[in-house]
Amino acid sequence: MERIYIGMGSNLAAPEQQLRCAIDALAKLPETTLGGVSAFYQSDSLLPGQPRYTNAVAALDSTLAPLELLDALQAIENEQGRERLERWGPRTLDLDILLFGDRLIDEPRLKVPHYQIHLRAFVLYPLAELAPASLQLADGRLLSDLLTTCPFVGLERLTTA
Repeated sequence: MERIYIGMGSNLAAPEQQLRCAIDALAKLPETTLGGVSAFYQSDSLLPGQPRYTNAVAALDSTLAPLELLDALQAIENEQGRERLERWGPRTLDLDILLFGDRLIDEPRLKVPHYQIHLRAFVLYPLAELAPASLQLADGRLLSDLLTTCPFVGLERLTTA
């Protein structure tokens, strides 16, 4: 089993409910156990004119291979109405593999650690609820260092999942 962290986000069609449905779906994945879920956070979209996002992070323990998990996550997104019309467009659900054990993955379909993890307070702060600050990413960066360079700005902590 490997510990895997999944970033979750939604800004369409009842975002908090979308995340709750995604959590239920993650808990049902084969060869996988849901290890925890952060509180929900709300933040502005990275692009102007879009609704605010609701985000969280889930911890999974799984024996699934990285691309198997990616396929399963995309199936969950599709089941919840995800339309891939534009890269940064609004979405019912976005599930990203942030960390996959201590693996450094550089595949055409999957980059782990997530390539912009260091810039996203809406990912780092929920992640810090589940992972120790001493967590070292596969690329050598420490979660504690990422937190100090990415301030808790523009985030609103909502509820526990």
